[in-house]
Amino acid sequence: MSHVHQSGHENADETLTDDERLVLEAEEDDPHAHDGEREQEPRVGPLELFFDLVFVFALTQVTGLMSEELSWPNMVRGLAILTVVWFSWAGFSWLTNRVKTDDGGARLVMFASMGAMLIVSLAVPDAFSGGGTTFAVAYLILTLLYTVLYAVLTRDDPQVFRAVMRLAVGMIAAPVLLLIAGSLDAGPARTALWTAAIVVLVVGGFASGTGWRVHPAHFAERHGLIVIIALGESIVAIGIGAAAQELDAAAIAGSLLGLVVAVALWWQYFDIVALVAERRLSAAVGTAQVRMARDSYTMLHLPMVAGIVFFALGVKKVLSFPDKPLSTVALAALLGGVAAYLLAHVLFRYRNTRSWNRQRVVVGALLIIGIFVLGGVDSLVVLIGLAVVMVLLTAYETYRFREARHAVREHGAGGRWVNEPPDSSEVSTPGTP
Repeated sequence: MSHVHQSGHENADETLTDDERLVLEAEEDDPHAHDGEREQEPRVGPLELFFDLVFVFALTQVTGLMSEELSWPNMVRGLAILTVVWFSWAGFSWLTNRVKTDDGGARLVMFASMGAMLIVSLAVPDAFSGGGTTFAVAYLILTLLYTVLYAVLTRDDPQVFRAVMRLAVGMIAAPVLLLIAGSLDAGPARTALWTAAIVVLVVGGFASGTGWRVHPAHFAERHGLIVIIALGESIVAIGIGAAAQELDAAAIAGSLLGLVVAVALWWQYFDIVALVAERRLSAAVGTAQVRMARDSYTMLHLPMVAGIVFFALGVKKVLSFPDKPLSTVALAALLGGVAAYLLAHVLFRYRNTRSWNRQRVVVGALLIIGIFVLGGVDSLVVLIGLAVVMVLLTAYETYRFREARHAVREHGAGGRWVNEPPDSSEVSTPGTP
């Protein structure tokens, strides 16, 4: 199954706007064509959601770590911890996408993995100090549980088993590097080891080779849910920040404005982006599908989640000092977090459709500029401006692309390679690596 247009049709599509392309798809595609195929796809199960709740605690701990000492070095530490924890969660997202883990011995291993993830989360505040060894040991155990379980459950599928073994090298090397770093005092050597661990995880993800297979609907749903979970954690962080202050007009306004921005972030992802992304992933086949899953979800959802975490951190600082200007670091968290989220969306769309979302590029750039020019403005005013910008962006996109939005949401558009097909080398038959 391949949804690549013939060359003549491709050339015609080049003159169409994104709006017109999606409407054209809606007219051509039968939205029920793949219903039978979709019914056989697994959906995200209760155990996966239960596991993700521990990941939520890790996000909360990262936010708390950075909030205690809001500085550039601590922001970098928080991002580093979030990155290594993310790749552990990503490993489990690939595992549960392909094999059944909610019964028998696999269920018990998942529960044990939750225990290891819990210790990782508890050790987050001291990951770069006295608790670095605890963090690394728990992370190593978590990685070993994932690797062994994946290997055992795929031993009858040689291609996937070999892929797991290739990935295991980097997955296990990273916590070993962190374990060595945990035994060292603060300094260049420890920083270098953490950097090396992150590089190993990222490069290992890109270099894991062939052999993987994806259930696209489940994979997209799982990552959509983790975005919801991150947004939920941001609302909890806002609530904690408000609870620490007197519930006056400024605290109420700041909390509601934070919620408005969170709603806009939700809208930016789930109104159109998530639907089109899942349909593109389902339309891709073989290696092209695996690469899209890796790039669009495993890699590009990390800056989305990180952006949400930094945004929540920024709102907490607004609630603490609503009538005072934010520091440059706090502005970077608040505005830079939202900018990172939007620009990750831009790359997400480009990876899936080979087209750019110009308005999000512009807004993202303006928010980055705001970090350097709004240092003298009261924090609550900055949050008001951010909420207004995000509402206007959401309203503009909803109205400007209303026909495309209707085509996507009501007529199943968005599943074809409408801008340009993938490289011919990435198109293969279903089931091939």
